[in-house]
Amino acid sequence: MVKPKYKRVILKLSGEALGGEKGFGIDWQVVETICEEIEKVRELGVEVAIVVGGGNFFRGRSAEHIDRATADYMGMLATVINSLALQSVLEKRGIPTRVQSAIEMRQIAEPYIRRRAIRHLEKGRVVIFACGTGNPFFSTDTAAALRAAEIDAEAILLAKKVDGVYDSDPKKNPNAKKYDFITYLDVINQRLEVMDSTATSMCMDNEIPILVFELAKGNILKAVMGENIGTIVNVKEAK
Repeated sequence: MVKPKYKRVILKLSGEALGGEKGFGIDWQVVETICEEIEKVRELGVEVAIVVGGGNFFRGRSAEHIDRATADYMGMLATVINSLALQSVLEKRGIPTRVQSAIEMRQIAEPYIRRRAIRHLEKGRVVIFACGTGNPFFSTDTAAALRAAEIDAEAILLAKKVDGVYDSDPKKNPNAKKYDFITYLDVINQRLEVMDSTATSMCMDNEIPILVFELAKGNILKAVMGENIGTIVNVKEAK
């Protein structure tokens, strides 16, 4: 039996991805598909933690009528809704799950405690990190990079609506070039929209590879197995 390439990963999901084609609210078929793949990955012995965004309900940086800090806190609360949705569907499949929140709300989630999160993973539980870093002005991308460093994740699986990293927007430029491999510095210097610069820099400093791929059926499993299905952001480009 082929062994997975990674033992412990962070799966980063955008809120828009959970919204399906509409991009808002929750598309339960999408959630079911994601959870089905997480189940298959977990059966291989891979430890899975999830960081989810909240853009399908509220995107902090796009709010015009309130200050940025308040808007970001509202966005963090949106991530809790998505986290509970994922938890519910996973547990219906018999997968033990814990939601840990960077903002304390004991009635519905555990507070984030690094050692407890690692212990949950070691026991085979899926850990869902809600509320980003718990601080305004930091994205859930940065939260994914931070949590990955804290729990010693071997990679960040960045599931997006595009099938990798391009040198320009493939929707606007039909001649856009797709990268199979690219360095962190090239992502930052070229201002490519992979993760924000803070998250990319944190991954670079901690040498955490970022696997960017399309959120399509089967791709999460393929990414864990090491198949080249998108773009790998790492220290050095493959030759």
